[in-house]
Amino acid sequence: MKLPAFLKFSANTWIRIAAGLVVVLAFLFNEAGWYEFRFIQQMELWAYDARLRLFLPRTLDPRVVILDIDEKSLNAEGRWPWSRDKVALIVRQLFDKYAVRVVGFDVAFSEADTSSGLETLDKLAQNELKGDADFQATLKEKRASLDYDQIFADEIAKHPVVLGFFLGGKTDQSGVLPRPILNDRTITDKGWEFKHHLATGYSGNVAKLQKSAADAGHLYPALDLDGLVRRVPMLMKYGDGYYEALSLAMTRTYLGNVPLKAFVQPPSVGNLASISRLQIGDIVIPLDDRMTALIPYRGGSGVYRYVSATDVIRGTLPPDELKDKIIIVGTSAQGLLDLRATPVREDYPGVEVHANLISGFLDQTIMHKPDIVLAISVLTVLLLGVPLAIMLPRLSALGSTIAVASISILLVAVNLYAWRSQHFVLNVAAPVMMLALLYLLNMAWGFFMETRSRRLITGLFGTYVPKELVAEMSKNPEEYSMRGESREMTVLFSDVRDFTSISEGLTPEGLKDMMNAYLTEMTQVVQEKRGTIDKYIGDAIMAFWGAPLADAEHAVHAVESALAMQKRMRAIETDFVKHGWPILHIGVGLNCGEMNVGDMGSKFRRAYTVMGDAVNLGSRLEGLTKEYGIGILVSENIVKAAQGFVYREIDKVVVKGRQEGISIYEPIGKVGEVGETVLQEIDRFHKALELYRKQKWDDAQAALKTLQYAAPDVKLYKVFLKRIEHFRVNTPGPAWNGTWVFTTK
Repeated sequence: MKLPAFLKFSANTWIRIAAGLVVVLAFLFNEAGWYEFRFIQQMELWAYDARLRLFLPRTLDPRVVILDIDEKSLNAEGRWPWSRDKVALIVRQLFDKYAVRVVGFDVAFSEADTSSGLETLDKLAQNELKGDADFQATLKEKRASLDYDQIFADEIAKHPVVLGFFLGGKTDQSGVLPRPILNDRTITDKGWEFKHHLATGYSGNVAKLQKSAADAGHLYPALDLDGLVRRVPMLMKYGDGYYEALSLAMTRTYLGNVPLKAFVQPPSVGNLASISRLQIGDIVIPLDDRMTALIPYRGGSGVYRYVSATDVIRGTLPPDELKDKIIIVGTSAQGLLDLRATPVREDYPGVEVHANLISGFLDQTIMHKPDIVLAISVLTVLLLGVPLAIMLPRLSALGSTIAVASISILLVAVNLYAWRSQHFVLNVAAPVMMLALLYLLNMAWGFFMETRSRRLITGLFGTYVPKELVAEMSKNPEEYSMRGESREMTVLFSDVRDFTSISEGLTPEGLKDMMNAYLTEMTQVVQEKRGTIDKYIGDAIMAFWGAPLADAEHAVHAVESALAMQKRMRAIETDFVKHGWPILHIGVGLNCGEMNVGDMGSKFRRAYTVMGDAVNLGSRLEGLTKEYGIGILVSENIVKAAQGFVYREIDKVVVKGRQEGISIYEPIGKVGEVGETVLQEIDRFHKALELYRKQKWDDAQAALKTLQYAAPDVKLYKVFLKRIEHFRVNTPGPAWNGTWVFTTK
């Protein structure tokens, strides 16, 4: 049987068609949900962010106002938390003087307010002053004015006030929760299960406050795979019930406490259904398959008015300034500010997330995927991918370029139209990436098939890793690429101390020569220990171990490198002095964990680099070295992974950008190579640290002063002595576990 003339292709063409169809098949699997590729999902998120930023309204919404517990308020009213009678005064002022419509709190009141001293007075009345009739009478008379929680509860009971509460992944429970707004039985009687965000713990409100509130909503934001906040669970499950978000609760209250109606999407396979949308009055809120709504960000800043809380307390605003407004009580004060990483800003105030959702509900501008998004995505890949996979191998370079460019422009234009006019979020990254890959596959076929393996490997990695590793990699080049992937790796950050003042004392030529000498020496140390240089950032160095060549001992090699860098710095001091250069001191931070590694960047410039939370922590540790006056700081992850070293535990800290505490250590040297005197000093410090964490301030101070007397120049001891003085005045409380919170990088 003869093939038709139009199917008589060369073997090379058939191979290219087959390769193109494989590309289409891979994207088809992703779009159909049979196997989701993380890098495609990340690209879709970035494409979503790009469209979001392109169409940001950037206009002020006058309906929603943030009542800000700002620095001005703290200076005027005292530090937070304020007593509940003062919070009650805020509510009273907002409704009675300023006639607002609804007030929501972006905080939870999970513990009773004892600041009035009523609890102490009750104890006196029951014991020492039990027989004092005057005292008993006065206490009875003043009790109502000293029960701040009851004062607050009585006030919010008069008005439409919505409280916030926290749901999360921990099992801790404090306060009480409101009644769930829905449960599986009230949604449907068919016995279906629903996809949802599940909470295992909560931090609710004091019972009397929760009982008095008009409503309450959770404050939990959903994080996408890259850690950004793009959506919030409108309904979140705890136990047998579903709890609504603060923004949803406030909107319902604003509309007159209208009931909530859920629209169920029956299961296509099995017993797992989903809620496709919610309705409150005439407002429809579209949801994804896990009951979350996309946040309709209005802009990066300036889209909501902030009013200082103290101005409301003291009544300095004009009476009609806040009339009929929706008020969200939040904070911008340093140390209290709840910041979120979002597509529009890396440090976005969490209180504005709720505000954006309320605006979106009222304006009906919630972006969402249409019900038939799966069919649209699959058909787009098939209808574009299959014809192009067959056509491109037969087209000229110019013809291929015109065809792919035209289709891509049309695809993006249709996508933007659906976004703008229908508020539809359609997949665009996957089909565009597929078109690009088909184009590159055909245009660069000869290069990828004919370039020799060693030249490719050297070109890809020669500037990052030692020549010895390049030679090793070139033996099996198919195992290595610059594609993005997730690996267990170790990252190192180093930085020259006081570099600004150092650079000011040198000529430009002298500074260049000094930095070249310094970076050369440090690079040699890293590469001698099988490390990969990621980048130089001025005087800073970023390096990692575990890629592109797998390294089971990545943590060990990184610690060895950090110790060797400090040693090499002292070895080159003489040469620096000869050149008239200042002596340099560096800080080094190390962390290991799961990281994303690959060729990343923009269309203008790319680099083989690592990203992820574990990378950020390594950078934070380098920054903390100057806080403690220590040359090297490593995380507890490093200590677990590289156990052949002597470590001095330094502290347990919460670094900026994280919520969990982590223990940090200073590597001293290899086991067996550290002198007995040093080991004894480490042991004495560890005992002092234990006393400090047990809040035995006198004993800890004595131990630290003994250490300081023997080594008066060690900053570490001074840091803890200063903290002890701080905690003598500001007791951390019995629940404190010794963690120190850093609010700056």
